[in-house]
Amino acid sequence: MSVARTELLPLPAHHATTREFAGVSTRSRALSFSVRRTVRPFIEAWSYAPTLPWPASAIDHLAFPLVPVPGTHRRRVDLPMCPAELLWAPGAAPPAAQVDMDGTAAQVGMDGTAVLYLHGGAFLCCGLTTHRHLVSRISATTGAPVLAVGYRMLPRHPIRRAVEDGLDGLRWLVAHGHPAERVVIAGDSAGGFLTFAVAHEAVRLGIGRPAGTVALSPLTDLDPRGKLDHPNSHRCAVFPRRAVAVLSTLVERAERLGGEGAEPVASPVDLDLSEMPPALIQTGSEEMTYVDAELMARRLQLAGVSAELQVWEKQVHAFQAAAGVVPESGRAIAEIGRFVRELR
Repeated sequence: MSVARTELLPLPAHHATTREFAGVSTRSRALSFSVRRTVRPFIEAWSYAPTLPWPASAIDHLAFPLVPVPGTHRRRVDLPMCPAELLWAPGAAPPAAQVDMDGTAAQVGMDGTAVLYLHGGAFLCCGLTTHRHLVSRISATTGAPVLAVGYRMLPRHPIRRAVEDGLDGLRWLVAHGHPAERVVIAGDSAGGFLTFAVAHEAVRLGIGRPAGTVALSPLTDLDPRGKLDHPNSHRCAVFPRRAVAVLSTLVERAERLGGEGAEPVASPVDLDLSEMPPALIQTGSEEMTYVDAELMARRLQLAGVSAELQVWEKQVHAFQAAAGVVPESGRAIAEIGRFVRELR
C-alpha cells in the first residue's frame, strides 16, 4: 500500500534533562520485596528452559482482575493482523470516531490528541488485559483516548511484525480523526522499544512525525552486554542476569525464522534519531533496563532531540503499573500527563 508522505515541521530546539525523584515509600518497598520473591524466580526458571511450551498467553487471560479506572469506556478495534482496544477514561476527550457518532465534540473541546500504547512483556507475553488498568490511568492523566495494540509476539513472530502492528494502530488513529502529529506513542519495557521503533518508522514512511514518545522502563538495546556489565544486573528486583542473554537469543532466532519481509529490527539506540519527536523516559534507579533508558536519552540528545530522563529511586521495572497502590507510581503517571499536555 502506498503512503503519501507528509511534510515534517521543524524540530524544536533540542535539550536533554535528567530529573531524579528521591524517596522510597513503604508500599514501594513491599512491591519490590514481592516481585523479587515471585516474579523473579519464575523468570529465572523460564530462562533455563525457554523453549518449553510455557503458557505465555495465559498471563493475559489471568489478568482479568486488573480492571480499568471506573467509568472507563472500552471499544474493541480489529487491526489488519491483531486486536486492539480503544479506551477513554472519565474526563478524557472521547476519540474522534466516537465524537462523529454522538456529536459531542463541542462539549469536550477535543483537540485531536490521542495516545497509541504498546504493552511490555519481553515481546513474549502480556497484552490488552494485563495493561488495561495502566492504559486507563494514562487516558485519565492525559485527558486523551488511548489505542492499545495487542501486537504479534515472539516466538512465533519476529519483532518486525510487532512494529508493523504498531504502525497499523497509528494508521487507524489517523484514519479516525487523529493526525499523526497529535498522537503520542507510549509503551513500557519491550513496548518502550516498540515506541521508538514505531515512531521512527512513521517518520521514515511518511505517515507523519508523532507528537511525542513516552517510554516506561524501556528496553532500547538488544545487545545484552551493556546491561550485564552494569551493577544493576545484580540489583534488579525483576530480571535475573541469565534471562537477559536468553531473551537476546530468542530474538535472534525469531528474526532468522521470520520469513519474507521480516528484516531484522535495529535497536532504537542504533537508529538515526534526528527526526524523532520529543521524548519522556522514566526508569527506576536500580532496574536492569536503567542503562538502556540512560543510553537512549543520551542518543536522542546527540541527535538534537528534546528528551527528559526521569530516574525514580529504587522503583521496580515498569513500576507505573502499580498506580493506585504505590504513591511513586501515581506521581509518575501524573508526570506523563504533564508531558503530554505540554506537547499540545
